Amino acid sequence: MQQHAQQSHQPPRPIPVQLNHTAVYARDRQLSAEFLAAVLGLRVGAAFGPFLPLDLGNGVTLDYYEKRDEPIQGQHYAFLVPDGEFDAMTARLDALGVTYYADPSHTEPGRINRLFGGRGAYFDDPSGHNMEIMTRPYARP
Repeated sequence: MQQHAQQSHQPPRPIPVQLNHTAVYARDRQLSAEFLAAVLGLRVGAAFGPFLPLDLGNGVTLDYYEKRDEPIQGQHYAFLVPDGEFDAMTARLDALGVTYYADPSHTEPGRINRLFGGRGAYFDDPSGHNMEIMTRPYARP
């Protein structure tokens, strides 16, 4: 396999691959799914086996999976949200008593960032995942 990769001098052709779903570990799948649904203004779907889905509306589902007896490694999940919904989302965080931050290290509480001409904020979910809402995607080289 490695030999074949070394012989190829052309970049691979683009293949239309899309993320369909990902499992999100949670101490309490219902609590975590409902928390994010409340912040983003979405609805939690019906349980599917051990998973509780949150449909993001772009063909991607977060499938919450409960792990009560094991430590959960916090992950980062970033959500591109409509600019017109951003203030409502930060207001919902305030109403839930959840502090949001301008930075991923959580050193600027109660503030938002204005990266790439948009607005963004970071916050923790009930299982310790670092969530991000942003109105503009990051510019990539």
